[in-house]
Amino acid sequence: MHIFKSITALFIREFQITYRNFTDILSILLFFLLGVIIFVFAIGPNKEIFDEINVSIIWTLILLSNALSIKKYFQDDFDDNSIVLFHISGISYEIIVIIKIISIWIFIQIPFTLIIPLSYILLNLDFNNIKIFYISFLIGSSIIACITSISSSMNLLNKKNFAIGSLIIMIFSIPVIIFSVNLNYISEEIVTAQIKILIGIMFLFFAITPWVSAFCIKLGLQNK
Repeated sequence: MHIFKSITALFIREFQITYRNFTDILSILLFFLLGVIIFVFAIGPNKEIFDEINVSIIWTLILLSNALSIKKYFQDDFDDNSIVLFHISGISYEIIVIIKIISIWIFIQIPFTLIIPLSYILLNLDFNNIKIFYISFLIGSSIIACITSISSSMNLLNKKNFAIGSLIIMIFSIPVIIFSVNLNYISEEIVTAQIKILIGIMFLFFAITPWVSAFCIKLGLQNK
């Protein structure tokens, strides 16, 4: 019961911090939206080019937007030793990582679902395929959230060059982007198979992320 109360308190704390720093989430969403607008003006009215790369543009900007949220995982809690207090309260580092991933996914990834239709309009995408995109987004964004957690925990002692963390996210996200983008261009017979592959990748990262991130956090605390 004590652990359950601690976990609930941590969730509430994450919500309160997110609510107080709502402008940070807004800036991430604006970065995504402005990126779409820039691509629209850069490519021009050429519909053939849009038809070939429009979904890729959305996924690229989602990936870059997530790179902006690296510090929101563990850095602030690591610097003020809050993460140690969470652990002392009875929550293991693995559970802390899981809670962080869930809260970041809810507060940063889910808001993208509100502006994806707007990006569809700007990029002249067919709304008949938006259901497939949302399915791939819900799965792919969960994987990206896990990858971002690993990247953030690996860079806890690296306070000068966060580009390294972004590079890690981009490298490990390549398979996710490939399968997610392909879902919008393949036949319905193959869609189910590709979705299963994405789900498999998602469960793989669900399994390894808590342990990898927790190990990096412990290592960072030892060398702090």
